[in-house]
Amino acid sequence: MSAATYAATVDHFDHPALSFWDRFGRRTVGRIGLRAGDRVLDACCGTGASALPAAHAVGDSGRVLGVDLAEPALALARSKARAQGLTNVEFRVADMEHTRLPSASFDAVICVFGIFFLPDMPAALGELWRLVRPGGTLAVTVWGSAFLEPATTAFWTAVATERLDLVGAFHPWTRVTDPAILSGLFRQAGAATPAVEAEPGTHELAGPEDWWTIVLGTGYRATVEQLTPAAALRVRTATTAWLRRHEVRRLETNVVYAHARKPAT
Repeated sequence: MSAATYAATVDHFDHPALSFWDRFGRRTVGRIGLRAGDRVLDACCGTGASALPAAHAVGDSGRVLGVDLAEPALALARSKARAQGLTNVEFRVADMEHTRLPSASFDAVICVFGIFFLPDMPAALGELWRLVRPGGTLAVTVWGSAFLEPATTAFWTAVATERLDLVGAFHPWTRVTDPAILSGLFRQAGAATPAVEAEPGTHELAGPEDWWTIVLGTGYRATVEQLTPAAALRVRTATTAWLRRHEVRRLETNVVYAHARKPAT
């Protein structure tokens, strides 16, 4: 479901209401100290929110490979790379659980808001760790607690009036929101113990209608697409009215960053 959902969300990714994708992509890249000439893999790269900043960081002598299952997202990423004059980044369809890439072939492997989609998260992390060269870095970013609250609660309340069975049926990002759990996943994957940091944050809304743009540009779209058009409209109306009534002007966007360095040989 996630690949199809995120293929559909592409038409909203670059809307200002979803600027947090680029913000946290840049933040993840900035935290790991990429150098000119580095080779980087961005797993679950989407439209390039972290791959494009990485390509700028490693320069013409470096190389970035972005992989994702959603070809429409990759097509947009390629377009953005061309617009930015980047020739050192490639985007291709690939399964991050089975990359078939050579071991120890990247100075840095990045996965931003993607690991929680994999049924076996430790196995997926183990595959990414395999690709890190000695002395290289694996960086994973996930959402923290209270994702997009208080709008999330208003959304699920409205969905419940239409289809109770859909409430919470698809929200994989809640599988790992605690720093200790994320650190434990690295250990289960056989990776080095990571440095982990929880970063509180908020995302400003230009107005209540921004919320529905966010819904259509995130995993919440998977729930909306299972509603009839009339039911989806009622959910939209109810949630935006709730935000307006409660004068909600910002949403919680707490994140957890983790990165581990592979011992040099």
